Amino acid sequence: MNTQSIKARDDAHVLHTYGRSPVALVSGKGMVATDAEGKQYLDFTSGIGVNCLGYCHPAWVAAVTAQAGTLQHTSNLYYTEPCGALAEELCRRTGLDAVFFGNSGAEANEGAIKAARKYSVDTYGSDRNKMLTLVNSFHGRTLATLTATGQEVFHHDFGPFPERFGYIPAGDFAALQAAADAETCAVLLELVQGEGGVVALDKDYVAQVAAFCKERDILLLVDEVQTGVGRTGTFLACEQYDLHPDIVTLAKGLGGGLPIGAVVMTKKVADHMGPGSHGSTFGGNPVVCAGALAVMEQLTPELLAHARKMAETLRTGLQTLPHVTAVSGLGLMVGIAFEDGISAAAVRTACEQQGLLVLTAKTRLRLLPPLILTQEDVDKALAILRTVLEKV
Repeated sequence: MNTQSIKARDDAHVLHTYGRSPVALVSGKGMVATDAEGKQYLDFTSGIGVNCLGYCHPAWVAAVTAQAGTLQHTSNLYYTEPCGALAEELCRRTGLDAVFFGNSGAEANEGAIKAARKYSVDTYGSDRNKMLTLVNSFHGRTLATLTATGQEVFHHDFGPFPERFGYIPAGDFAALQAAADAETCAVLLELVQGEGGVVALDKDYVAQVAAFCKERDILLLVDEVQTGVGRTGTFLACEQYDLHPDIVTLAKGLGGGLPIGAVVMTKKVADHMGPGSHGSTFGGNPVVCAGALAVMEQLTPELLAHARKMAETLRTGLQTLPHVTAVSGLGLMVGIAFEDGISAAAVRTACEQQGLLVLTAKTRLRLLPPLILTQEDVDKALAILRTVLEKV
């Protein structure tokens, strides 16, 4: 099938909830995706941060293929080796104590909200269930995570929403102090607001929030769905903030291309999540966990150091491009702000036509390249961006 026929079938039968590009991808290898006509694209999106090892990494393919040919699913009524092995490795890498597996970032954040409320209600009573999140945040599209998302644009048409959520401006510690009352059970943060424009939180502000929460036994939840699994140059962005939260959520890059979500928590929270308190038919699926274990095995100190080096090179190069006014984010989670009158969406379309896949976040261009990118990949992407920006 060619792009036109693939697109026509999709448009006829798939719900129109996505603003798709007129590109039909049929294969990929490493940093390069290929469309139905054979055109190749340098991919600086990683499937919105998912393909952290690029397309079809050999170790990931081998692990997934072997597990698919052995045992594809059992449900959580039984034990499987990949599930426990992945949980053990996540606890080791995060310093936390227990994991619940779901299928997406939204599910992970939903699980984190439930776990935080369960701990607080068990410990302090039924009224202590209020959640605070940041203005401009994004935590998912289920009703609870949509409510937790501090952007009004996502709330239109889907109410009524779950109650007991409040929003505070990022960086405004006084606003947190004023909003956190005796009924507050948790604060949920993204250390880099991805959909909110790729904006990193100030480290002093995060330290203040953490100390405030610890003093009052308000649980600190960190959404690392996009920032985690090496995206910012360390396994967790928390490491760069010297932050030790009660709950961390992961998804995207963890599965390397297969759907997974993980809620990783301290023992004090985990002890309140007994049988029947949460569940998922597909959570902890052996094939998905095998793929995630392959990702974890590849995410060595050497690969993380490489990602940090490439991030520095990329960021330095971006600052030399015409019309660029700021480069934001952390590590290989990159936001690019332009002079007034330059449309990030138009730049994205032009890059795509030139064979470079990029993303947008509000008014900024967003780059989420695989962690395996090379100097050659950086140079090629910068060259295409320069060509595009010289013509806008």
